[in-house]
Amino acid sequence: MDAEAQQTERDRSSQPAVPEETPGTAGAEERSRFALVARAAEWVPGGRITLTVLFCLVSLLLLTRFVIQPFEIPSGSMEPGLRIGDRVLVNKLAYRFGAEPRRGDVVVFDGTGYFGDADYIKRVVGVGGDHVVCCDRQGRIEVNGRLVDESTFLYPGDEPSEVPFDVVVPDGTLFVLGDHRGDSSDSRDHLGSPGGGMVPVGGVIGRADWIAWPSGHWARVERAGGYARVPAASPVARGTDGRTADGVHG
Repeated sequence: MDAEAQQTERDRSSQPAVPEETPGTAGAEERSRFALVARAAEWVPGGRITLTVLFCLVSLLLLTRFVIQPFEIPSGSMEPGLRIGDRVLVNKLAYRFGAEPRRGDVVVFDGTGYFGDADYIKRVVGVGGDHVVCCDRQGRIEVNGRLVDESTFLYPGDEPSEVPFDVVVPDGTLFVLGDHRGDSSDSRDHLGSPGGGMVPVGGVIGRADWIAWPSGHWARVERAGGYARVPAASPVARGTDGRTADGVHG
């Protein structure tokens, strides 16, 4: 016998045997799952159709509870960007896992105990430690010494504020304003109320990311670029120094 052939034969025999898959194992598992579904369908009225509807409802409930929730805009406090009757999709994961609201974000929050017993939607103007002042000689808001251009989202003809204020936002809270300043109950109107008009970060439900309805008004809700250029707050002592209330409906 040829020596090379013998070596080849020995090499083959030395390799570990590969276990063969039992024919029909995967198929058996699939049949088992289908059998469970079939048995469950026999227990409920309507069979598979009812199970499908229940599955969709549970998935929708989980989605709206933990990920995205629609809210209806009931007032003109955020015009012109958000109009009465618009439905916005609120991203409930935006401020989880260590992230926090940023200046310029449009947020939905629970106002119970300091704004009113409802959910509200406003734009974040100041975060913890910020020094927010209104207004300069040209009527502009100043945050941490930087003048903010609000012309891209402010309601046409509105002043940044007809009510002067000079506040330092306490840590863990937000100073919020509506885009339609002449028709918005916001931090300015609650400066003397419990909490000083500030919104606890823990009360924020999420960030409004999209206008979903009506279809003709479908658009992304953008963060205001003017606030992105505001510098970080300087180390200062934290204080507690903010028109009809405008809730949103989930």
